[in-house]
This record gives sequence, C-alpha cells and structure tokens, in this order.
Amino acid sequence: MPTEIIFQGTETVAPLLEEETFQWTKQWYPVAVTEFLDPAQPHGMQLLGKEIVLWRDGTGKWQCFEDACPHRLAPLSEGRVEKDGTLLCAYHAWRFDGEGNCKHIPQSKDQATEVKNCANPKANAIAFPTQERQGLLWVWAESGEQARQESQARPPRIIPELEENSTKVVKKFWNIRDLPYGWDFFIENVSDPAHVPVSHHGLVGNRYNDAQYYDMPRIRDVSTQEGFAFGVTGTEPSIEQTIHDFQPPCLMKITSIFKDEGQLILVLYATPTRPGWCRHIGCQAMVKNSSGKLPRGLAFFALPMPTWLGHILASLFLHQDLVFLHYQEKALAKKGRDRWLDSVFTPNPQDKMVITFRQWLNKRAGGAIAWDESYSHSLPAPERDKAQLFDVWNTHTKDCSLCQNALGKIQCLEISAYGIAVFCFGIGIMLDARAIAAKAAVLDPAMTKTALQTMIPTTGLLWAILGSALFGTFGYLLKRFSRLFYVYEFNHAKND
Repeated sequence: MPTEIIFQGTETVAPLLEEETFQWTKQWYPVAVTEFLDPAQPHGMQLLGKEIVLWRDGTGKWQCFEDACPHRLAPLSEGRVEKDGTLLCAYHAWRFDGEGNCKHIPQSKDQATEVKNCANPKANAIAFPTQERQGLLWVWAESGEQARQESQARPPRIIPELEENSTKVVKKFWNIRDLPYGWDFFIENVSDPAHVPVSHHGLVGNRYNDAQYYDMPRIRDVSTQEGFAFGVTGTEPSIEQTIHDFQPPCLMKITSIFKDEGQLILVLYATPTRPGWCRHIGCQAMVKNSSGKLPRGLAFFALPMPTWLGHILASLFLHQDLVFLHYQEKALAKKGRDRWLDSVFTPNPQDKMVITFRQWLNKRAGGAIAWDESYSHSLPAPERDKAQLFDVWNTHTKDCSLCQNALGKIQCLEISAYGIAVFCFGIGIMLDARAIAAKAAVLDPAMTKTALQTMIPTTGLLWAILGSALFGTFGYLLKRFSRLFYVYEFNHAKND
C-alpha cells in the first residue's frame, strides 16, 4: 500500500510506494579528490563509521584498506608508502600490495616461514573496491569477492555532462570539506532553496528582498534506489527552471536552465563519515548555450582563481550554513530522529523536497545511516567553542596538498616581507644624517642643540621608512590572510 507523505499545508507531496530497503553498504561513495592527495603517504578517514586508509600503490592506482594492520590492528594510516609501491605498517614493518596481500613479515624465522605466514589469508589487509572517475576517488563500502562483483554491476553517481569531451561544458575546481553535521542534514539543506538568499545574504541574494514565495513541483517520482527530483519555479527572470535531483546515497545535482538555453550545474556530494560528520565534495559546471555563451556562475566562486584560493574562500559560504546545521542536528536528536515531522512546522510548499527526503530516509532507508556496528552511533556534544566549530585546518587544509603548498609559500612570503621591512628601517637609520649628527654631538659637546634641530631628514630616510611601512603592512596582511587556512569564524548578526 502506498504511504503518503504529509505536507503541513493544503496539499500532499507524493505517495511513496513500498520497495526494498535501501542498502547503505552496497554503494559507491566519493571520498577524496585525487588531485589534492599526497601520493607519497597514506591518508586516514572514515566511511559509514569504518576507519579506512587511502593510498596509491606502485601501479599508480589509489587503494582503500581498513585502517588496521592484521598483525596487531595498528593504524595503517600511520605507516608509509614505500618506493616499491607497497604499504608498510610502521609498527612492525609488515608490507602489503595493492590487493591487500601481505608481502613481507621481517620478523619471520626464515624465508620459508615468511612465505607460509604471508600466504595465510589472516595476514592480508581488508581491501575495499575503488575506482577513479571524474577526478574523484570512489570507494565501495563492502569488502571481499562478492563486494567486488557487486561493485562492478553498479556505476557511481557521476555527472554525465562532465563525461562530454567538448568545449561546451566548463567545469570549475573541486572543493572538499569535512563538515561537523550529519549527511542527512547536508541533503536536507541542499533540498531547501528557500534558505539560500537568507543564510547566504550578501553572497547569493539578499535576505530582505529575495526571500519570496515559489512553488516546488515534483519532477521525478520517488524511488528507493534512484531518489527523486523537484523543480523550482519563478525565482529569477533569466532562469526557466531549476531542478534539484537527489540521487542516493550521496548526490544532489542542482541544474539551473536559463532562458537562453545555458545551464549552471551544482554538483554536491555528501559522504557519511561518522555520526555528526560528513564529507562534502562539490563543484560548479557551466554549459554554454547555442551561441557559445556561458551562464552566470554562483557568486565569486565562478571567477577565475587558483584552486587553493577557491578552497579557503569556500569557508565564506560553507560556514554560513554550518552554524545552523550543527546545532539543528543536536536539537532534533533530543526530540528523536524518527519524530522529524512532529517536531517541525512546514506550512509552505518550499518544504516539499525536505519532507520528501525525510520520508525517503524513514520509509525506504531504514530511518538512519547503517553505521558500522563497531562504531558508536551517538552524536558528539554541541561544539560551543566557535574556533573549534569553524576549524578549517583539520577539516580541509591538513589533507589538501594544494593548500598546504600555498600556505607554505604565503608564510615564506610573510617572513620575507617582515625581513625586508626590518632591513629598510635599518638602512634608514644608517643613512639618517640626524642620527649621525647626534652621535657626533655625544663625541663633540661643542655641537649646539640648534645645529641638530636645523638638520632635516634625508630623502633616503623617508623612502626607507615608507618601504618599511609598506612591507610591514604587507606581511601583516599575509598573516591575516593565512589565518583562513586554519579557522574562519562567522556571525550572522554582523553580516549586514
């Protein structure tokens, strides 16, 4: 029997037909942008509560293992990628190839014993299927031979437009960030276009002028495996229609179709990592119209800029949502996640897609993410320290090789600027005739005070002081700018 989604207004959204339950572990998840990973070292993260490690083997392929050495369960993410293309556990130097096979146990009595022990299946690392598509590293959330076969039968949620080998589609840089709120709150948030001009006031729209009525007609019927889609009508004169397309488990594709036939596609992935956290990977793609003209992108993120600059400026956008979603999730947890509809008041049609998503999760996907059984399912406490809540270093920079390289260069430039400022000031003092005269007066008491006062600063001194001030200011601005790699605090009350 169909289960009806309740819309707390004057109409219903759509019936949900009973289907099989969504299988969380039998899916592909995007876990990293390969361009940003350092291939010389392993990278630890979580997926559905599992501790995993990403590393590139000797063939140049990125692999994913359970982050535990089979010997004594030491984290392989604290190990090393060796020159022979194996992953070495830094606890006892066991080595593993890309398939997870144990290749070396140095404490063995002799070579024959080592070969025997390495051949034991218990010596192998637990490997998960991986593939690289569209610049992303995808991981299948189950291991073993059956998982390998099942993973080959299901493609990941890629973007067809990015597969086109033409100049018609222009893709901007990938951005990646670990966010301190759950996967479901990320999907709920990007199912809700009504919040955009309010939450992102000044970047995308105006909270006072653009928070207006619009409808959200259903575009694609609800499906357990394929999700659903809703349209947005009447938001901008230049846009014919915007489609929000949810494709479980991780993709929200938002396509704005302009009246001149150009398109702006927002690719928004969210991978559930651990309770209270998700990993967001996203980009913009713009499709030219028949005249070869690109549509208008999203705020200044569509402007030409280095990728690392786009990464740190993303905080200006992401943290405007973050401050709501982090605490919102904790508030719902107190009421009970299965009581979402009873806990909220949604009288307007702008909430149709949010309601549909919550009902999809509750009726078709078990009501919650299927976390690994060994992982605690409890949410972390609300973070009251805003410096911790708006942390950028641990949620992005430390795992992004591009941003780390940029930060190192900026810090070197900062030190150089301060050094040049000190050097200029020192040169100015050396060239200052008054300083020389003052020293002479100490040695020659006959020099009068009037004679000292009549001496004017030299041109060299003035230029030296100006240069010192400019380079000192430049160094200070670089120091302030480099803080964006570590933390970016935001306060809506001060966002006028």
